Amino acid sequence: MQPADISGFFVDASRLDAEDYLFLDYYFECTGDPKTAAAHLCSEQSTAQWKRVGVDEDYRPRFAAKVVDLEIETLLSGTSYCLDPPVVGPVSACRVRIAHPHANFGPRLANMLSAVLGEGAFFAPGIPVVKLLDIEFPISFLAAFDGPQFGIDGLRALWGIRDRPFFFGVIKPNIGLAPEPFAALALDAWLGGLDIGKDDEMLADPDWSPLAERSALLGAARKRAEQQTGVPKVYLANITDEVERLTDLHDIAVANGANAVMVNALPVGLSAVRMLRRHATVPLVAHFPLIAALSRLPNFGVHTRVLTKLQRLAGCDVVIMPGFGSRMMTSADEVLENVAACIDPMGPIKAALPVPGGSDSAATLESVYRHVGSADFGFVPGRGVFGHPHGPRGGAASLRQAWDAIAQGIAVAEYADGQPELKAALERFGQTR
Repeated sequence: MQPADISGFFVDASRLDAEDYLFLDYYFECTGDPKTAAAHLCSEQSTAQWKRVGVDEDYRPRFAAKVVDLEIETLLSGTSYCLDPPVVGPVSACRVRIAHPHANFGPRLANMLSAVLGEGAFFAPGIPVVKLLDIEFPISFLAAFDGPQFGIDGLRALWGIRDRPFFFGVIKPNIGLAPEPFAALALDAWLGGLDIGKDDEMLADPDWSPLAERSALLGAARKRAEQQTGVPKVYLANITDEVERLTDLHDIAVANGANAVMVNALPVGLSAVRMLRRHATVPLVAHFPLIAALSRLPNFGVHTRVLTKLQRLAGCDVVIMPGFGSRMMTSADEVLENVAACIDPMGPIKAALPVPGGSDSAATLESVYRHVGSADFGFVPGRGVFGHPHGPRGGAASLRQAWDAIAQGIAVAEYADGQPELKAALERFGQTR
């Protein structure tokens, strides 16, 4: 691209109608002139060749993605990247805000991702390193999406959970356990105070635990727990599968008593999740396989907050995400950015329930609560409930006891002196994280 050609890819943001554009924040590292690299980034994801040879025309004003802000943060010299071929400095490290006209792809997730995370963005000339940091949707774009069917307020009303976190539990052992003992574990946890007994994200419809059989047993156990406790309980069935099976598996699980369903949103595809949202009669929960593979490198790929926003946009009522602590290799700041992506205003799209998870137990509940800053979150132990020394009933009870301490302003360790289940949890899993 010649220097004279790049001006058509730059514009003053005040001259744009913001409702016509998605605003994309990228980090990139480039060789050569950063302005030319930014123009390539815009061109390759939108107009590419923006006129025909020998014809006096210019498609950039209407169709081109355009730079509205460019910051050159630093100059890296002698830097070598793990790319083939390697790139050696000097390299400019930049942040750019791009306005992309959403009429180019319409309210279609697959087409949008093909533009903003596709060949054009990741094969732009002179830009070996690029990461999509954030995406801002105008109301005109959001209006075409349903978003969560229930949202946080709807889940609280549906499940009768008020003024406290939602207590999930990943039933374990997760792989290999037959449906009968699996259901017995769930029943025990529900009787101890667990709200939501869930399938693991890796447990779907294997021959040793068919979804039809498992969901029938878990559905019956859920109803038995409700009868014995007098409060609503939830069986969250994992229906992750090939796209053509999703609606059928939803119907089987729900008919058998599952009152929420879970999909691994990125492996099945966001468009498939959106399709399932239109079909679903129960809350839809997303789990996070593939997210680390796309986001873990600090300056390459896509930031997790973007993936969280997209799962919410596709219609997930609950977004399970990598949580706090070293186990999930995610900084506290990034977890909070994902929590915000679930609950911050997004036009007509309802708030999704954030569920930061990873090696949690009664010992970590207060830390998660203090980080999040409210009770609008889900708490999702696995071994913290099902590996508790007193069994699942004791593990579930320890969560409720820890919350009782927090709600009353009493130190959890102090409160544990009169609560054997909580005391055992603190001894087994540690008092802090």
